[in-house]
Amino acid sequence: MMISDIAAQQKIPKKFLEQILLDLKHQGIVISRRGKQGGYLLRKPAEEITFGEILRIIDGPIAPLPCLSLTAYRRCDDCDGEQTCEIRHVFARVADATRKVLFSTTIADAVAQADGAEVTRLMA
Repeated sequence: MMISDIAAQQKIPKKFLEQILLDLKHQGIVISRRGKQGGYLLRKPAEEITFGEILRIIDGPIAPLPCLSLTAYRRCDDCDGEQTCEIRHVFARVADATRKVLFSTTIADAVAQADGAEVTRLMA
């Protein structure tokens, strides 16, 4: 399937999709091949690629607050103390639950759950 076809079907700009694929390529999730049989292919099995991994590549840190980020921790600007911050405690539970779902759900899981879905190769 051509990138332009996917972009049209999903109603997203082709350039936007190309940038996402380039980000995934630079992070080792996909590889690209040129030519008639070319396109983007998964670099590793779909069973090993989690939604959390993809989301982090595309959107950056997953945490709802900077003080809860595992990859880009930053103390909140107006923080009086992380140990006593009730907002942080609530959102820590949210972040933990979110990470649990995102990092335990793979691309293969999503494909298996979709009715009649096929895994297609993305063509440049």
